[in-house]
Amino acid sequence: MTQILNARNLRVDYARFNALAEFNLVLNGGDLLGLVGPNGAGKTTALRAIAGQLPLTTGEVRVLDRRVEPGAIDALSTIGFTPDTPALYDALTVADFLHFIGRSYRLRDEMISERIDFWLEQLWLSDRRDSKIQTLSRGMRQRLNVARTLLPNPSLVLLDEPAAGLDPAGRIQFRRMLASLRDQDKALIVSSHILADLHEYCTHIAIMEQGRLRTFGTVASVVGGLADHRCRYSATLVVPRDDLQARLAAIPNVTNVEVTGHTFSLEFDADAAAAATLLRRLLAEDLQIAAFTPLKGDLEDAYLRAGIRQVD
Repeated sequence: MTQILNARNLRVDYARFNALAEFNLVLNGGDLLGLVGPNGAGKTTALRAIAGQLPLTTGEVRVLDRRVEPGAIDALSTIGFTPDTPALYDALTVADFLHFIGRSYRLRDEMISERIDFWLEQLWLSDRRDSKIQTLSRGMRQRLNVARTLLPNPSLVLLDEPAAGLDPAGRIQFRRMLASLRDQDKALIVSSHILADLHEYCTHIAIMEQGRLRTFGTVASVVGGLADHRCRYSATLVVPRDDLQARLAAIPNVTNVEVTGHTFSLEFDADAAAAATLLRRLLAEDLQIAAFTPLKGDLEDAYLRAGIRQVD
Protein backbone atom coordinates (compact mmCIF):
# COMPACT_ATOMS: atom_id res chain seq x y z
CA MET A 1 0.00 0.00 0.00
CA THR A 2 1.19 3.51 -0.81
CA GLN A 3 1.34 5.91 2.10
CA ILE A 4 -0.52 9.05 1.04
CA LEU A 5 -0.72 11.15 4.22
CA ASN A 6 1.57 11.43 7.21
CA ALA A 7 0.53 14.15 9.67
CA ARG A 8 2.78 14.26 12.73
CA ASN A 9 2.21 16.10 16.00
CA LEU A 10 0.07 18.85 14.51
CA ARG A 11 -0.75 21.80 16.74
CA VAL A 12 -2.65 24.96 15.80
CA ASP A 13 -2.99 27.89 18.20
CA TYR A 14 -5.05 31.05 17.79
CA ALA A 15 -3.54 33.53 20.26
CA ARG A 16 -4.24 31.85 23.61
CA PHE A 17 -6.71 29.33 22.21
CA ASN A 18 -5.52 25.86 21.27
CA ALA A 19 -7.61 24.58 18.35
CA LEU A 20 -5.64 21.44 17.52
CA ALA A 21 -3.06 19.48 19.50
CA GLU A 22 -1.22 16.15 19.43
CA PHE A 23 -2.84 15.32 16.08
CA ASN A 24 -1.18 12.35 14.37
CA LEU A 25 -2.65 10.59 11.36
CA VAL A 26 -1.33 8.21 8.68
CA LEU A 27 -3.48 7.19 5.70
CA ASN A 28 -2.67 4.85 2.82
CA GLY A 29 -4.19 4.56 -0.62
CA GLY A 30 -7.69 3.10 -0.34
CA ASP A 31 -8.29 4.50 3.16
CA LEU A 32 -11.48 6.50 3.57
CA LEU A 33 -11.60 8.16 6.98
CA GLY A 34 -14.78 9.51 8.52
CA LEU A 35 -13.95 12.41 10.84
CA VAL A 36 -16.65 12.97 13.45
CA GLY A 37 -17.17 15.01 16.59
CA PRO A 38 -19.32 17.82 17.96
CA ASN A 39 -19.27 21.37 16.64
CA GLY A 40 -16.06 23.05 17.76
CA ALA A 41 -14.14 19.78 18.15
CA GLY A 42 -11.46 20.86 15.66
CA LYS A 43 -12.50 18.90 12.56
CA THR A 44 -12.38 21.83 10.13
CA THR A 45 -9.15 23.08 11.70
CA ALA A 46 -7.58 19.65 11.17
CA LEU A 47 -8.66 19.54 7.52
CA ARG A 48 -7.41 23.04 6.82
CA ALA A 49 -4.10 22.28 8.55
CA ILE A 50 -3.61 19.14 6.46
CA ALA A 51 -4.52 21.08 3.30
CA GLY A 52 -1.82 23.65 4.03
CA GLN A 53 -4.31 26.47 4.58
CA LEU A 54 -3.37 27.13 8.21
CA PRO A 55 0.04 27.89 9.72
CA LEU A 56 1.08 25.13 12.10
CA THR A 57 2.33 26.02 15.55
CA THR A 58 4.19 22.71 15.55
CA GLY A 59 4.21 19.54 13.48
CA GLU A 60 4.55 18.51 9.87
CA VAL A 61 2.26 17.30 7.09
CA ARG A 62 3.61 15.18 4.26
CA VAL A 63 1.62 13.96 1.26
CA LEU A 64 3.32 11.34 -0.91
CA ASP A 65 6.41 12.16 1.15
CA ARG A 66 6.33 15.81 0.05
CA ARG A 67 6.17 18.39 2.81
CA VAL A 68 3.01 20.52 2.75
CA GLU A 69 3.83 24.18 3.37
CA PRO A 70 3.17 27.57 1.73
CA GLY A 71 4.68 27.69 -1.74
CA ALA A 72 5.24 23.92 -1.98
CA ILE A 73 3.37 23.62 -5.29
CA ASP A 74 4.27 19.97 -5.89
CA ALA A 75 2.81 18.93 -2.54
CA LEU A 76 -0.21 21.24 -2.59
CA SER A 77 -1.19 20.07 -6.09
CA THR A 78 -1.69 16.52 -4.74
CA ILE A 79 -4.39 17.71 -2.28
CA GLY A 80 -8.03 18.43 -3.04
CA PHE A 81 -10.04 20.27 -0.35
CA THR A 82 -13.76 21.00 -0.29
CA PRO A 83 -14.65 23.43 2.54
CA ASP A 84 -18.06 23.41 4.19
CA THR A 85 -18.79 26.92 2.83
CA PRO A 86 -17.52 26.84 -0.76
CA ALA A 87 -16.36 30.03 -2.46
CA LEU A 88 -17.61 30.09 -6.05
CA TYR A 89 -17.69 32.72 -8.80
CA ASP A 90 -21.41 33.35 -9.21
CA ALA A 91 -21.11 35.26 -12.49
CA LEU A 92 -19.42 32.35 -14.29
CA THR A 93 -21.14 29.36 -15.84
CA VAL A 94 -20.46 25.93 -14.36
CA ALA A 95 -18.26 24.93 -17.31
CA ASP A 96 -16.33 28.21 -17.38
CA PHE A 97 -15.63 27.96 -13.65
CA LEU A 98 -14.27 24.43 -13.94
CA HIS A 99 -12.21 25.40 -16.98
CA PHE A 100 -10.70 28.25 -14.95
CA ILE A 101 -9.83 25.76 -12.18
CA GLY A 102 -8.19 23.41 -14.68
CA ARG A 103 -6.07 26.20 -16.15
CA SER A 104 -5.04 27.20 -12.62
CA TYR A 105 -3.55 23.71 -12.28
CA ARG A 106 -1.85 24.12 -15.68
CA LEU A 107 -3.76 21.24 -17.21
CA ARG A 108 -4.00 20.97 -21.00
CA ASP A 109 -7.25 22.28 -22.49
CA GLU A 110 -8.10 18.87 -23.98
CA MET A 111 -7.64 17.19 -20.59
CA ILE A 112 -9.69 19.89 -18.87
CA SER A 113 -12.61 19.38 -21.25
CA GLU A 114 -12.53 15.61 -20.76
CA ARG A 115 -12.47 15.92 -16.99
CA ILE A 116 -15.23 18.53 -16.94
CA ASP A 117 -17.47 16.20 -18.94
CA PHE A 118 -16.63 13.30 -16.64
CA TRP A 119 -17.19 15.05 -13.32
CA LEU A 120 -20.33 16.87 -14.40
CA GLU A 121 -21.79 13.48 -15.27
CA GLN A 122 -20.53 11.85 -12.08
CA LEU A 123 -22.00 14.64 -9.96
CA TRP A 124 -25.23 14.84 -11.99
CA LEU A 125 -24.64 18.41 -13.16
CA SER A 126 -24.40 17.85 -16.92
CA ASP A 127 -27.70 19.63 -17.57
CA ARG A 128 -26.45 22.70 -15.69
CA ARG A 129 -23.22 22.97 -17.66
CA ASP A 130 -24.10 26.38 -19.15
CA SER A 131 -25.99 27.70 -16.11
CA LYS A 132 -24.66 30.63 -14.11
CA ILE A 133 -23.47 29.51 -10.71
CA GLN A 134 -25.69 32.10 -9.05
CA THR A 135 -28.75 30.14 -10.25
CA LEU A 136 -27.70 26.86 -8.60
CA SER A 137 -29.34 25.47 -5.48
CA ARG A 138 -27.31 24.84 -2.35
CA GLY A 139 -26.98 21.15 -3.15
CA MET A 140 -25.86 21.89 -6.72
CA ARG A 141 -23.27 24.37 -5.50
CA GLN A 142 -21.96 21.76 -3.08
CA ARG A 143 -21.67 19.19 -5.88
CA LEU A 144 -19.91 21.75 -8.09
CA ASN A 145 -17.39 22.42 -5.36
CA VAL A 146 -16.68 18.67 -5.14
CA ALA A 147 -16.18 18.64 -8.94
CA ARG A 148 -13.72 21.52 -8.56
CA THR A 149 -11.85 19.55 -5.91
CA LEU A 150 -11.61 16.37 -7.98
CA LEU A 151 -10.85 17.98 -11.36
CA PRO A 152 -7.01 17.99 -10.91
CA ASN A 153 -7.09 14.31 -9.80
CA PRO A 154 -5.62 14.75 -6.29
CA SER A 155 -4.17 11.81 -4.34
CA LEU A 156 -5.53 13.13 -1.02
CA VAL A 157 -9.15 14.30 -0.93
CA LEU A 158 -10.46 16.32 2.03
CA LEU A 159 -14.21 16.92 2.21
CA ASP A 160 -15.80 19.06 4.94
CA GLU A 161 -19.53 18.30 5.28
CA PRO A 162 -19.84 17.39 1.57
CA ALA A 163 -23.36 15.96 1.89
CA ALA A 164 -24.80 19.20 3.28
CA GLY A 165 -27.76 20.25 1.15
CA LEU A 166 -27.99 16.98 -0.77
CA ASP A 167 -31.35 15.26 -1.05
CA PRO A 168 -31.65 11.50 -0.24
CA ALA A 169 -31.08 10.45 -3.87
CA GLY A 170 -28.07 12.75 -4.07
CA ARG A 171 -26.59 11.29 -0.90
CA ILE A 172 -26.88 7.77 -2.32
CA GLN A 173 -25.10 8.79 -5.53
CA PHE A 174 -22.49 10.66 -3.53
CA ARG A 175 -21.74 7.58 -1.41
CA ARG A 176 -21.21 5.55 -4.57
CA MET A 177 -18.81 8.16 -5.95
CA LEU A 178 -16.77 8.16 -2.73
CA ALA A 179 -16.55 4.37 -2.81
CA SER A 180 -15.27 4.64 -6.40
CA LEU A 181 -12.57 7.13 -5.36
CA ARG A 182 -11.60 4.85 -2.48
CA ASP A 183 -11.21 1.98 -4.94
CA GLN A 184 -8.84 4.13 -7.04
CA ASP A 185 -6.31 4.01 -4.16
CA LYS A 186 -6.81 7.62 -3.18
CA ALA A 187 -6.86 8.56 0.50
CA LEU A 188 -9.95 10.47 1.63
CA ILE A 189 -11.07 12.25 4.77
CA VAL A 190 -14.76 13.11 5.06
CA SER A 191 -15.97 15.27 7.94
CA SER A 192 -19.70 14.76 8.45
CA HIS A 193 -22.46 14.69 11.04
CA ILE A 194 -24.37 12.08 9.02
CA LEU A 195 -23.00 9.07 10.88
CA ALA A 196 -25.22 6.51 9.14
CA ASP A 197 -23.68 7.47 5.78
CA LEU A 198 -20.12 7.27 7.13
CA HIS A 199 -20.77 3.77 8.45
CA GLU A 200 -21.66 2.62 4.95
CA TYR A 201 -18.62 3.79 2.96
CA CYS A 202 -15.73 4.53 5.35
CA THR A 203 -12.87 2.16 6.09
CA HIS A 204 -11.78 4.08 9.21
CA ILE A 205 -13.33 6.41 11.77
CA ALA A 206 -11.73 9.11 13.91
CA ILE A 207 -13.61 10.83 16.73
CA MET A 208 -12.41 14.27 17.76
CA GLU A 209 -13.06 16.19 20.96
CA GLN A 210 -11.58 19.51 22.10
CA GLY A 211 -8.99 19.63 19.34
CA ARG A 212 -7.67 16.11 19.85
CA LEU A 213 -8.17 12.72 18.28
CA ARG A 214 -9.95 10.70 20.93
CA THR A 215 -10.50 7.51 18.93
CA PHE A 216 -9.10 6.16 15.66
CA GLY A 217 -9.47 2.78 14.00
CA THR A 218 -11.34 0.74 11.45
CA VAL A 219 -15.11 1.10 11.44
CA ALA A 220 -15.50 -2.39 12.92
CA SER A 221 -12.99 -1.78 15.71
CA VAL A 222 -14.44 1.61 16.65
CA VAL A 223 -18.02 0.37 16.69
CA GLY A 224 -17.07 -2.80 18.54
CA GLY A 225 -14.67 -1.13 20.95
CA LEU A 226 -16.97 1.67 21.96
CA ALA A 227 -19.87 -0.73 22.37
CA ASP A 228 -18.08 -2.11 25.46
CA HIS A 229 -19.12 -5.65 24.47
CA ARG A 230 -22.79 -4.84 24.93
CA CYS A 231 -25.57 -5.43 22.45
CA ARG A 232 -29.06 -4.07 22.00
CA TYR A 233 -31.79 -6.69 21.63
CA SER A 234 -35.30 -6.16 20.27
CA ALA A 235 -38.29 -8.41 20.93
CA THR A 236 -41.99 -8.54 20.16
CA LEU A 237 -44.62 -10.01 22.49
CA VAL A 238 -47.75 -11.88 21.46
CA VAL A 239 -49.67 -10.04 24.18
CA PRO A 240 -48.49 -6.77 25.82
CA ARG A 241 -47.86 -6.68 29.57
CA ASP A 242 -48.57 -3.72 31.84
CA ASP A 243 -45.70 -4.72 34.14
CA LEU A 244 -43.21 -5.32 31.33
CA GLN A 245 -40.92 -2.38 32.07
CA ALA A 246 -40.46 -3.43 35.70
CA ARG A 247 -40.00 -7.12 34.83
CA LEU A 248 -37.28 -6.39 32.29
CA ALA A 249 -35.46 -3.92 34.51
CA ALA A 250 -35.31 -6.52 37.27
CA ILE A 251 -33.34 -8.99 35.14
CA PRO A 252 -29.65 -8.92 36.18
CA ASN A 253 -27.31 -7.11 33.76
CA VAL A 254 -30.16 -5.63 31.70
CA THR A 255 -29.94 -1.87 31.03
CA ASN A 256 -31.60 0.84 28.93
CA VAL A 257 -35.02 -0.77 28.65
CA GLU A 258 -37.48 0.77 26.19
CA VAL A 259 -41.08 -0.47 25.82
CA THR A 260 -43.52 0.48 23.07
CA GLY A 261 -46.77 -1.49 22.98
CA HIS A 262 -46.02 -5.07 21.92
CA THR A 263 -42.30 -4.43 21.37
CA PHE A 264 -39.39 -3.69 23.65
CA SER A 265 -35.61 -3.31 23.44
CA LEU A 266 -32.86 -3.53 26.02
CA GLU A 267 -29.11 -3.88 26.38
CA PHE A 268 -27.31 -7.03 27.50
CA ASP A 269 -23.98 -8.77 26.91
CA ALA A 270 -23.12 -9.20 23.24
CA ASP A 271 -21.90 -12.78 22.70
CA ALA A 272 -24.07 -15.68 21.48
CA ALA A 273 -24.11 -17.45 24.85
CA ALA A 274 -25.34 -14.27 26.53
CA ALA A 275 -28.13 -13.92 23.94
CA ALA A 276 -29.26 -17.48 24.71
CA THR A 277 -29.17 -16.75 28.45
CA LEU A 278 -31.24 -13.59 27.98
CA LEU A 279 -33.85 -15.39 25.89
CA ARG A 280 -34.20 -18.15 28.50
CA ARG A 281 -34.67 -15.54 31.23
CA LEU A 282 -37.33 -13.72 29.22
CA LEU A 283 -39.24 -16.96 28.73
CA ALA A 284 -38.87 -17.74 32.44
CA GLU A 285 -40.62 -14.43 33.13
CA ASP A 286 -43.67 -15.94 31.37
CA LEU A 287 -43.30 -13.54 28.42
CA GLN A 288 -44.76 -14.84 25.16
CA ILE A 289 -41.97 -13.93 22.76
CA ALA A 290 -43.05 -13.77 19.10
CA ALA A 291 -39.71 -12.38 17.82
CA PHE A 292 -36.26 -11.91 19.34
CA THR A 293 -33.42 -10.16 17.48
CA PRO A 294 -29.93 -8.97 18.44
CA LEU A 295 -29.47 -5.57 16.78
CA LYS A 296 -26.22 -4.93 14.96
CA GLY A 297 -24.28 -2.04 16.46
CA ASP A 298 -23.71 1.05 14.34
CA LEU A 299 -21.60 4.19 14.39
CA GLU A 300 -24.36 6.39 15.80
CA ASP A 301 -24.73 4.09 18.79
CA ALA A 302 -20.96 3.90 19.28
CA TYR A 303 -20.63 7.69 19.13
CA LEU A 304 -23.33 8.19 21.75
CA ARG A 305 -21.67 5.63 23.99
CA ALA A 306 -18.36 7.47 23.71
CA GLY A 307 -19.81 10.27 25.85
CA ILE A 308 -18.48 13.07 23.64
CA ARG A 309 -19.49 16.41 25.07
CA GLN A 310 -21.16 19.00 22.87
CA VAL A 311 -19.29 22.29 22.68
CA ASP A 312 -21.44 25.28 23.60
